[in-house]
Amino acid sequence: MKSILTILFLFILTNLVVAQENEAELIRKNFDSYKAFLYNGKGGEAANLVDSHTIKYYGDIIELVKNADSLKVESLSLLDKIMVLIVRQRVSKENILNFDGKALLIHAINNGMIDKSSAGSFTIGDITVDNNFAKGQIIANGTGSPLFLNFYKENGQWKFDLTSLFPICIPALQKLVKELGERGFINAMLSAGTGNKLSQNVWRPIR
Repeated sequence: MKSILTILFLFILTNLVVAQENEAELIRKNFDSYKAFLYNGKGGEAANLVDSHTIKYYGDIIELVKNADSLKVESLSLLDKIMVLIVRQRVSKENILNFDGKALLIHAINNGMIDKSSAGSFTIGDITVDNNFAKGQIIANGTGSPLFLNFYKENGQWKFDLTSLFPICIPALQKLVKELGERGFINAMLSAGTGNKLSQNVWRPIR
């Protein structure tokens, strides 16, 4: 009986390991596909690979773009503030009023508003799967890091939580703010790639 139980345990353990490896492969495929679509400016395809947390975040941003006054914008975190102001600077009023979160994300990818290097320079190392949640270690320039990207299994498909990438960008943003001052940094960010001067309308709601 003991040997039978041992064999059964090993059988279950082996199958669990294989299942974890299969899930990890699907997660890598998701992330690699997202990077490829991002790099090629295919917003619709990329947006189908991100999770509901990401779509909700962009939904919250578009609502702030439409409705937040200058006091509200000033109170936002640095990243959220930049997101709101960039959308107001670069996206037409007609689109803003008609966009939801997914439409904003698609537009941002199609129009180069999301830096292709934001995910393109990373690969994923070890992946830990816990039911419908997984995290993958970020490998940057061939070196492992203590940072992780999150993935969620939604409707049977693994999807990338783009918002898990945001905290990684914060230190670099804070460094630039320290060098340029917040307003100088914001001006540089909003005019980058367009050559247009910062419009004061970006501090006002889009109505």
